[in-house]
Amino acid sequence: MIQDILAGDVMAGARLMRAVEAGDPQTDLLLGQLYAHCGNAFVIGITGPPGAGKSTLISALITCFRQKNLTVGVVAVDPSSAQTGGAVLGDRVRMQAHAGDPGVFIRSLAARGAAGGLARAAQDTCLVLDAMGYEVIVVEPVGSGQADMEICRMVHSLGLVAIPGTGDGIQSVKAGLVEAADVFIVNKNDLPGAASEVMTLEHLVNLRSVTPDTWQPPVVSTCARTGQGVDRLAEQFLEHRGFMTDHGILEKMRADQAAKHFTTLVRQMVLDRIDAWMDRQITVFQKSATHQADVATDPYQTARKLANRLTACLNDAQETDREF
Repeated sequence: MIQDILAGDVMAGARLMRAVEAGDPQTDLLLGQLYAHCGNAFVIGITGPPGAGKSTLISALITCFRQKNLTVGVVAVDPSSAQTGGAVLGDRVRMQAHAGDPGVFIRSLAARGAAGGLARAAQDTCLVLDAMGYEVIVVEPVGSGQADMEICRMVHSLGLVAIPGTGDGIQSVKAGLVEAADVFIVNKNDLPGAASEVMTLEHLVNLRSVTPDTWQPPVVSTCARTGQGVDRLAEQFLEHRGFMTDHGILEKMRADQAAKHFTTLVRQMVLDRIDAWMDRQITVFQKSATHQADVATDPYQTARKLANRLTACLNDAQETDREF
């Protein structure tokens, strides 16, 4: 499978992605072997509020990148039902125009309640696409708010999509994704208020301090439905890649993201084990509490005892810590 994926085999890549999303523990070994072959793709994030036209915009971007002979992988994350855990995975429907293009691979994921608008499998899916040789990877999280910063940890260039007429100027200057955006996009520019939105964002960008090593985020006006302005948007992303490469930013960003990815892996593996342990403790607690008013079962003291036991285990681990 490893050799097939490195050769760009779509079926092998899809099988591994499916196993990753299913949480198959055996995928760690395969991903670890692929890791050394990654680090070549340029990862772009397209985020913004629900209804901003992100999926249609990405479809238009794919066309532009393919016209430049760049292969494109897409990771689209859809919200999950709080009741069933399922998801419509409708983003790929808007990208059907590329279904027959061998230079495009589109993978939809369900968020499954993960924080920050991204599925847990999103970064590993990007890793597989990178190993398969896709030159540009576009990540679309669930419609994000101002504090959903998880996307920043896995992309090299972030495009923030705004819609005309959905807020005043104060909304644009709030902290969060606005400070992290590398390209501002005013989509649906055929709606009233588009010019005003562009001016507001340009004013916001001009307030930033500028040095020779600082990227000045452009504001691009687009209409994804007609394709207007999307050519310029694709150029701006590629220009940003060139700027970061020339200034050594991209290399440092890859190293920082690798360290954060490692930290996330360790934290998630530990939390998974803690969750499994907690499930067993909760079962014991439920058996001891025959009904809600049982005064013999004190949840506060029981929780404190369990927390103390866990802390003691962590302290023992720190005392016996050794270098890798």
